[in-house]
Amino acid sequence: MLSPVLLLLAVLLRRADLVVLAAPLVLGAVFGLAGRPAAGPSIRLRVPRDTMLEGGRATVVASVTAPDGVDIAAVQVELPPDLVAPTATAAVRVPPGSVDVGFRVRTVRWGRQQVGPAWVRATAAFGLLSWPPVRTETATTATWPLREGFDAADTVPRAEGLVGAHVSRRPGEGGDLAGVRPFVPGDRLRRINWRVTGRTGELHVTATYSDRDTEVLLMLDSTQDLGRAPESCLDVGVRAAGAIAEHYLRAGDRVGLIDLGNPQRRVPPRNGRSHLVRLLDVLMDARPHRDRRPDPATAEAAALSAAHALVVLLSPLTHPAALAAVAALARSGRSVVAVDTLPADLHPDRHSDWSDLAFRIWRLRRSADLDRLAELGVPVVTWGGAGSLDQVLRDVTRTARAARATR
Repeated sequence: MLSPVLLLLAVLLRRADLVVLAAPLVLGAVFGLAGRPAAGPSIRLRVPRDTMLEGGRATVVASVTAPDGVDIAAVQVELPPDLVAPTATAAVRVPPGSVDVGFRVRTVRWGRQQVGPAWVRATAAFGLLSWPPVRTETATTATWPLREGFDAADTVPRAEGLVGAHVSRRPGEGGDLAGVRPFVPGDRLRRINWRVTGRTGELHVTATYSDRDTEVLLMLDSTQDLGRAPESCLDVGVRAAGAIAEHYLRAGDRVGLIDLGNPQRRVPPRNGRSHLVRLLDVLMDARPHRDRRPDPATAEAAALSAAHALVVLLSPLTHPAALAAVAALARSGRSVVAVDTLPADLHPDRHSDWSDLAFRIWRLRRSADLDRLAELGVPVVTWGGAGSLDQVLRDVTRTARAARATR
């Protein structure tokens, strides 16, 4: 625009110096337009194909293609709140062909995230040409609710399968010593205890407890979601369920899942790595159902799926219906552990001068309810990651193995 004005002034004012000033601009425009691209740029968005873990890092790639190249391509990607990146914009030069622009992201919360769209704005011919913004469609990536490994020292109260990694009370093939007894027909020769045999003069064998598997039923209470993401009670419950499921499935046990807020979302007990993927896929779609309440009958019916299943209830334990569901499970004779998912730093919004006092009273009433659960024999433990359930599972195991009076 400036070069025509300078040339016009040079003619009107008869000044040659203005022609000298306009000449570089005219030559630049001529050379730029002579090599102008025949087609505009296009953009394609690629997200990680593998499922990520919470706190993990990955790269979101925006691929810009220009058959004849462009001088500058400004790329911008819209990221969801659960994906954090140092920057979501970049400017690159695109030679004839394509250029990949990578954005390093870190996931901070489980779930399915919608990434995009990605935009590109390009200029060519030394800035004389530009194209309207070009955008892509959104893409979906997934983050599993696994942040840290869960481990337990004494894992199951009762072992009921034929094979597995847990010690049962029944003698059989295993690794834990049950004692030394006299040899009987049918005992394996490799079980002979030669030291005791040589001392007594009679054949004795080493007896062991059989190693067996068990069934673990996870019950997720999604009817209440107190606190703020990514540390709300639903976040804590989903992460705890994923960690516990991963631990027991790695040990060869069978793990099932039921969402008390949506009983239709139920996963029957299975084992194996593929079953862990199925459980995590269901957990990723967990959403709060504030219009529903846990049904004690539903919880008890789910617990009846296995006579000796370890039932782990993950709930904030703030509603009477949830407490009734725990009591129903305890009365059914099942081994029940209640995991308290209420955030420790939960504070209500201050609506009046009485808000703090009301919250303290609510806390005291909830503490009394948890004490009543303890009187029913239901241990309540606050989730704190690996090792949270060690002491509780030891107590449940001792209770389950203790002799019970019958009428």
